[in-house]
Amino acid sequence: MRIPEQLTLIATCAMGIEAVVARELKDLGYADARTENGRVTFTGTPADICRANLWLRTADRVLIKMAEFPAVTFEELFQGVKAVDWAAFIPEYGEFPVNGRSHKSQLSSVPACQSVTKKAVVEKMRESYGTEWFNEDGPLFTLEVTMLNDIATITLDTTGPSLHKRGYRKTTVEAPLKETMAAALILLSRWGPHRPFYDPFCGSGTLPIEAALIGWNIAPGLRRSFPSERWDFVPEELWSQARDEAFDAVRDEIPLNIGGSDIDPEAVEIAKASAKRAGLGTEISFSVQPVARFKAEGKFGCVITNPPYGERLSEEEEVEKMIRQLGRAALDLQDWSFFAITPTENFEQNFGKKADKRRKLFNGRIECQFLQFLGPLPPRR
Repeated sequence: MRIPEQLTLIATCAMGIEAVVARELKDLGYADARTENGRVTFTGTPADICRANLWLRTADRVLIKMAEFPAVTFEELFQGVKAVDWAAFIPEYGEFPVNGRSHKSQLSSVPACQSVTKKAVVEKMRESYGTEWFNEDGPLFTLEVTMLNDIATITLDTTGPSLHKRGYRKTTVEAPLKETMAAALILLSRWGPHRPFYDPFCGSGTLPIEAALIGWNIAPGLRRSFPSERWDFVPEELWSQARDEAFDAVRDEIPLNIGGSDIDPEAVEIAKASAKRAGLGTEISFSVQPVARFKAEGKFGCVITNPPYGERLSEEEEVEKMIRQLGRAALDLQDWSFFAITPTENFEQNFGKKADKRRKLFNGRIECQFLQFLGPLPPRR
């Protein structure tokens, strides 16, 4: 194997939370994390592939940047891809499909870019392995060619299914918040386990569960697998070591005050089942109740929520009514902070208060504002 000691790694993410991913990486010790649109680049070793996949809460995938070069012709694309020592990464029996994207580039045909990339990889591997045919019946190595402004970036996906798939959520309610976005909202709020947490529109429980994972310092990837676990250049002992370190880092002795409620009984049952699968079945209090009856216990807490949006006029009126009820509840919780992700333009008007901070985020493809109504911080411990 001729793997470089240092790899260029890319953590992809939703637009608007790049700084959150960069902060996560820096907290993990990657001081060189650099933000770009929808991604954060950092340097690491094969061991860091394991750590990043296990620990990143807000990123979608961890990719290895294999090459980056200008390409305005298919010959330039072919030669740039062929210059990579593919046999150092992909074994003779590896499966290596190629995905593709193109934006603002002369090479605009995605299928053609995929085909040329695949041919170049095969050609290089033929030279390296001295064989004409590859069965591709081994471990999965998913490649992607991305054309942006006539620059080709070739990446290798270490993650597989997106990192938001933690493994605890088997069924969902309609329009769920992704686990990665839920974690980003919590990290942006600066909530900590010493403060109460509540979500009065909890749906399938994603926000309370992600808060509990953060509160107990549980690595979000501990309950799932990754295709790179089967790669020769990321040995099994590196994964075992990373998982052992993650288990040792769990702080389950910390008392948590985390709750959630929803008017939909089916959603609350899903939330309870998901929390149980996450190993948090007794740590989070879920109940069926309308927001009008919401009451939280404790001081200096945080409400972090994803209220219903309402697509039809009758639904919009009902949503506005619920936001007014949430605003009235906030009057009784003067030392609490309230955070809501919403596309609703008149949220502040109905809530009865102007947000102290706002941040543009995308919940899926819906452009939203993350509104922050800041109460006093708890006294320093």
